Amino acid sequence: MRVKICGITQPHQSVAIASLGATALGFICVPTSPRYVTASQIRAAVAELPNNVDTIGVFANASILEINQTVVDSGLTGVQLHGDESPEFCYQLRRSLPNVEILKAIRVRSIEHLETAASYSEYINTLLLDAYHPQQLGGTGQTLDWKMLEQFSPNCPWFLAGGLTPDNVAEALSQIKPSGIDLSSGVERAPGDKDLDKVALLFQRLGTGG
Repeated sequence: MRVKICGITQPHQSVAIASLGATALGFICVPTSPRYVTASQIRAAVAELPNNVDTIGVFANASILEINQTVVDSGLTGVQLHGDESPEFCYQLRRSLPNVEILKAIRVRSIEHLETAASYSEYINTLLLDAYHPQQLGGTGQTLDWKMLEQFSPNCPWFLAGGLTPDNVAEALSQIKPSGIDLSSGVERAPGDKDLDKVALLFQRLGTGG
């Protein structure tokens, strides 16, 4: 199972988190976010990472040109779309970045949102289901209704996000079987400042760490 730690802002933490067991790191490319990092900051953070760790930039309603430029400048291996991007936009982006993983985040509040999520599956590589919040795009600390996801089975891999912590991750995974999990605020001291003890505890609870 993939484990993505999102909202990385500090290069030394990116290396430490990868060494603890993370298979993917997320970098927020949305200027209004408290976890925002520039392309040069991302490049510094990924420079020392092993090749088997995915580096994913999170964008919201950015242009294809802007996303392409950031990918080139930072060396990202994936792009996560967290805004109101349409399936058509995802298709166009995937064509312009054929060697980059395209993820689409859906903020889920109802069964209808799950149907929307499934409709994206042929235009992207990976789905990500996050908790809905009227003001915030992500990193809210709010959990999804896991029961609603028990039958969720899209035609592509998917991440579970939204309020996951070392304390509730085992319970979540006992109910549903995502391809991966995504944590941000659940392993932080403050926005963008990860708590490495919590990250280590997460991998202990998953049975993949020391």
